[in-house]
Amino acid sequence: MTDNLKKARELKAFLTLRERETLGELACFSHTAKRRWSEARSENEYRQAFSTDADRILNSMAFTRYIDKTQVFSLIKNDHLTHRVLHVQLVSRVARTIGRYLRLNEDLIEAASLGHDIGHPPFGHDGELFLSKLTHAHGAGHFHHNLQSIQFLDRIEKGGQGWNLSIQTMDAIVCHNGEAHSEKLIPIGDRSLADFNAMIREVKSKAVCNEIPMTMEGCVVRMADTISYIGRDLEDAIRLGLITRDQIPKECKKALGQTNGTIVFNLVTDLIHNSLGKPFIGFSSPISHALKALKKFNYTYIYKNPVIKKHLSSIQDIFTYLFEQYLVDLENEQASSDIFKKFLNGMNRDYREDHTHPEIVRDFISGMTDSYFIRQAPAHLTPEYIDNV
Repeated sequence: MTDNLKKARELKAFLTLRERETLGELACFSHTAKRRWSEARSENEYRQAFSTDADRILNSMAFTRYIDKTQVFSLIKNDHLTHRVLHVQLVSRVARTIGRYLRLNEDLIEAASLGHDIGHPPFGHDGELFLSKLTHAHGAGHFHHNLQSIQFLDRIEKGGQGWNLSIQTMDAIVCHNGEAHSEKLIPIGDRSLADFNAMIREVKSKAVCNEIPMTMEGCVVRMADTISYIGRDLEDAIRLGLITRDQIPKECKKALGQTNGTIVFNLVTDLIHNSLGKPFIGFSSPISHALKALKKFNYTYIYKNPVIKKHLSSIQDIFTYLFEQYLVDLENEQASSDIFKKFLNGMNRDYREDHTHPEIVRDFISGMTDSYFIRQAPAHLTPEYIDNV
């Protein structure tokens, strides 16, 4: 045994022992991680399994593209609005804080948090809706950004080889749903690789993805997703003049507060106290009701606000144009097209053989940043950025 191998094993043994001493019985222990295939380098690896997952996600090309992905507000010249790269870091921070108090596996929480939105297409949930209409119409099923996150990390990255993430991490990514309201979440329990693959196939046929995570850590990430965006979106909307703080419902102000910091603090505190020692992750009923009311307020006055939707009038047209154009390029083997030069070239044969043309177009478009997407549009469809709403 080499000195480096001996040191790696000693370091890993130390971390394994620390897990046994610090994590609770409901936590997902690193030694239980399951991957699609075994890795020869694992015996030299001093990192634990879910820590490795987090590092792989951070080093993915898809993670790099987070920096230019819309969270809520698009085409507005304001450097202080939240983008998706910040959102996933906020989710990671909030979820790890909750996990620490509940004695859960923070490495798994971090990996799932950082990877949960990697599949988001350009222009956030609006782009997701536009792309889903196209994929469904072309026989490629409904588009879900959480499924697409796994598609990137498991089937597209590294020339089609993927990162071989653990099933637990991928499960938490697929099962996050910050838009759905849940007073509490009870993990569904262990899923095998076959179970996970079956879930993926089933979700592709559904209009809504609302599967329950297999781990407590996955449940924490799902709750933290909501906690991280609900107050932050309020602050962005107030900054843009879409709403005023006085408009926030009184019941929400009383239970949660009226600033992002206070809202996050009250939600996290309640979630921790209500979940300590319990086999679920959940809020108390009063806080849950207030959160549901605040979410309804956000949907009415922010997410569905026609003032911000009017700036996206040409975005759907660009999605349609690009989708159809890339299908033609694939059919005609147009090697000069960016779908070949920027995506398919260097991809392994398995990917080409396992995916239909509409699925390949879906993967290319959904991976685009907002600015790259706009650069692909013809001049007559190119939208303009605005100084304010």
